[in-house]
Amino acid sequence: MAFINQKNKEVQVKIVYYGPGRGGKTTNLEYVYKKFNHRIKTEMVTIKTQGDRTLFFDFLPFNIGKIKGYDVKIQLYTVPGQVKYNATRALVLRGVDGIVFVADAMTVRKEKNILSLNNLYENLEFYKKDIKQIPLVMQYNKMDLAEQGIPLLSFENLEQMLNSDIKAPAFKASALKGINVVQTMKKIIYMTFISLQKELE
Repeated sequence: MAFINQKNKEVQVKIVYYGPGRGGKTTNLEYVYKKFNHRIKTEMVTIKTQGDRTLFFDFLPFNIGKIKGYDVKIQLYTVPGQVKYNATRALVLRGVDGIVFVADAMTVRKEKNILSLNNLYENLEFYKKDIKQIPLVMQYNKMDLAEQGIPLLSFENLEQMLNSDIKAPAFKASALKGINVVQTMKKIIYMTFISLQKELE
């Protein structure tokens, strides 16, 4: 549930980008940060390991307007993808209002995507949240690598493998080139708003 400050008439919404390590979660937020820099009043916090991967989270709050008289602030987070950081991933999911699952479209990453999605199921269950009830958008990243001849899973394969049960909205994307990055973000914000409106009624 979003954090609601009755006194200041403010709602804080938490959206988490989840997925396997090096799948493009941080690249998504870096692109959004550059694109909307004029609207963002704070620095993006990035803590990285030696391998240049996100260790804790990227944090990107920006004002989005009002909902039922409340000012809304969006906070975007990523989780570390590596298996050994599961405790941190679970911690970042605490209080989540919406999720973007960033899958890596490279064929060699097939198992990593499945493991990461299963891990998301488990961590949501810990907070008594149902993956089918929470606003969720699938993003199939690195689709641009087909131009370099790198073997990729097709959109249909990824849908069957990761989304046949959940049936969430899904986008083909390239976080590096910015293809469908903003569209993914707008979709999850919209879905989260609709969900939040129902809770505030």
